[in-house]
Amino acid sequence: MIAELVAEVGSLCHERHQARLDSRPRKRTVSAGAKHQLALIHRLLATLVRLRHGATHDVLACWFGVDRSTITRAVGEVRPLLAERGCTIAAGARLRTLADVIEHLGSSGQTGIVDGTETRIRRPATGRKDREKFISGKNK
Repeated sequence: MIAELVAEVGSLCHERHQARLDSRPRKRTVSAGAKHQLALIHRLLATLVRLRHGATHDVLACWFGVDRSTITRAVGEVRPLLAERGCTIAAGARLRTLADVIEHLGSSGQTGIVDGTETRIRRPATGRKDREKFISGKNK
């Protein structure tokens, strides 16, 4: 699946890059200038990890062995490509509950994949207001 995503996003990235080059006169020779420090697959993986797990740019920079600004630029380049591919919802739509997601998908005629990964939270300290509303923290 990741290979298909790389192929699809790679062609979009290449087309966008060529359009940007064609829209302005060339000041340098072909293949002159700074090179990407991350290959396309690494930029895509960094973006997916950022969107899926919420990892900070600093953590991703350590993981890939590059500077934080490189990760910021990579995420900024890949997110619009994913959105263009259809990995986004319409602007202004707020999906706060699972019922909202199901209603949105049903009204637009789309299908979706729901991620059921359990996210653990910390309970408030003893004596804090509304502590009893939080679960015990045990897996069930």
